[in-house]
Amino acid sequence: MTDSSFIASRPGLEQALEAVLVPPSGSEQPQLPNNLPNKGIGEEATLEILAPIVIGGARHLGAPGAFAHMDPPTPWISWATTFWNASLNQNLLHPDLSPVAKDIERRVIDWLSPFYGMDGGHMTPGSTVSNLTALWAARDLNGIKIVVASDASHLSIAKATHLLGLEYLSVATDTSGRLDDTKLPTDLSNAALVLTAGTTNAGVIDNLQLAERASWTHVDAAWSGPLRLSQKHASKLEGIDKADSISISAHKLFFQPKEAGMIFFRATEKAHSAVSFGGSYLSVPNVGVLGSHGAIAVPLLATLMSWGQSGLAERIDRAMVLAETLWSKLDTHPKVELFGPQSSGVILWRPHNQSGLGSIIERLPIGSTSITSVDGKQWLRNVAANPCADIDELWPKIERALKKY
Repeated sequence: MTDSSFIASRPGLEQALEAVLVPPSGSEQPQLPNNLPNKGIGEEATLEILAPIVIGGARHLGAPGAFAHMDPPTPWISWATTFWNASLNQNLLHPDLSPVAKDIERRVIDWLSPFYGMDGGHMTPGSTVSNLTALWAARDLNGIKIVVASDASHLSIAKATHLLGLEYLSVATDTSGRLDDTKLPTDLSNAALVLTAGTTNAGVIDNLQLAERASWTHVDAAWSGPLRLSQKHASKLEGIDKADSISISAHKLFFQPKEAGMIFFRATEKAHSAVSFGGSYLSVPNVGVLGSHGAIAVPLLATLMSWGQSGLAERIDRAMVLAETLWSKLDTHPKVELFGPQSSGVILWRPHNQSGLGSIIERLPIGSTSITSVDGKQWLRNVAANPCADIDELWPKIERALKKY
């Protein structure tokens, strides 16, 4: 029996591509059915209804004013290769189902791990899973009983600690937002020390020279990890090579579609043996938290091949220049107080009169600025995840918002 839904339709795919090339307006979105339809309307009719909802109603992360979050635009080659992935549905759990995709993931990890002084690892859906995997390996290899991290660490660290049945110790940060090493326990012989390279709130990079103070050191470099590929900014991660494990979210400054992350290990063979399970239906052991695992390395490999290290670094550097430019403008504004200094493209600021930040947000373009909290105090937040942002367009709007404040 032939089923046309599983055979490529040129008109349907061209219709889908046209919605990307000429994005529909989201101003008049069709209504989706409240319940599962008994009878389908067909693929082309579905695309016509969904395009103004999915594309027209979405936030466009490559827009000139997109400067609020750690979520970047993605290069078009990643769209194309993600489409390839969907058409093939490879599963890296079974080598029979992913002979090429498995090699591509290994190759990407082999390309990137030397930048961090690691000898391998694997891909995950993001740093939440990578952090869990690292602490799992630390527990089973080194007998870790306690996880120590700053109070600015990502919530996934406490979450992973809970799931693994370990004790969690939150350590205070200093006035710059870094883990205060004077507050660390003197005995870390049964502890995993988690250092953050780019805190979610403020982009702060902990002192990575603290690596090796504990039985196991893990660096959560979800945000700042890609800076290591930039000659200009690599030194900000000095000491990361001393870690036992490192997590990075490729869907941040590697500019990949979600969900794409990486976990690197200094001693991968040992670490992978600790987090692997076999099964009667498997020809090779299953490594890591995931069972079924898609070919998420394909868009990343395509991006790295297209841009090379220099092309990736140029886009990272451009984003960092945008942050430096906005920082400088805010730093000279008489009404503004800054949290900082910024080191990885995240800027926190507020008026000296610290109330009513929401009224400023309302006067700024949607997606340009967010609100976060540090030590119970609210700050306006800009994040340089979009190398296509236009500070010259955003700055006059910030000035007007402050003038009316």
